[in-house]
Amino acid sequence: MAIVGKKFPSVSIDAMSDMGDDLKINVFEEAVNKNSKVLLFWYPKDFTFVCPTELHAFQAALPEFEKRNTIVIGASCDTNEVHFAWLNTPKDNGGIEGVTYPILADTHRQLSGILDILDQEVNYDEEGNESFSGSNVTFRATYLIDETGKVFHESVNDMPLGRNVKEYLRLIDAYAHVQKHGEVCPANWEEGKEAMNANRTGVAEYLAAN
Repeated sequence: MAIVGKKFPSVSIDAMSDMGDDLKINVFEEAVNKNSKVLLFWYPKDFTFVCPTELHAFQAALPEFEKRNTIVIGASCDTNEVHFAWLNTPKDNGGIEGVTYPILADTHRQLSGILDILDQEVNYDEEGNESFSGSNVTFRATYLIDETGKVFHESVNDMPLGRNVKEYLRLIDAYAHVQKHGEVCPANWEEGKEAMNANRTGVAEYLAAN
């Protein structure tokens, strides 16, 4: 279910801070009340393999997100207790010690179910009996949300595929450029490069120069 261009669901979910505080976070309200952009990234499970590389990568880039007035929030379906245990596990032992942004604990699959990002399928036999298949954890979904709570980017990776954190910085830069200048950003646009006006003259001039 694509929600680009729509408001992000306003749902409060349990979360864990790096200091061990139990929180309730509403991602939509984080964006609107703090007048900030939000990057929400989902990963399948704590204490796994690709996942800690991503959490550390987002942590390493946290100053760059902060420069862009963007709040970073991680999320999975693990409990707060498991999150806290992982936050206290050293990096050289597969842990995420040193991660400082909050992590949602969507244990009841409330938000992930609304977003339809769970690895779960409903099956029916010939008699109409219902059964479920899949791991019931989330794929690697990522959402960029603007200051009004509107989603301006969403993407979903299969579980073995880690994300490129720099691409989300680029997308935030592009969206900020659109917000500020009213121009549109062509393929491979990066901060400092030429954008274009969204009309025939604009695209003709851009293609002629590039």
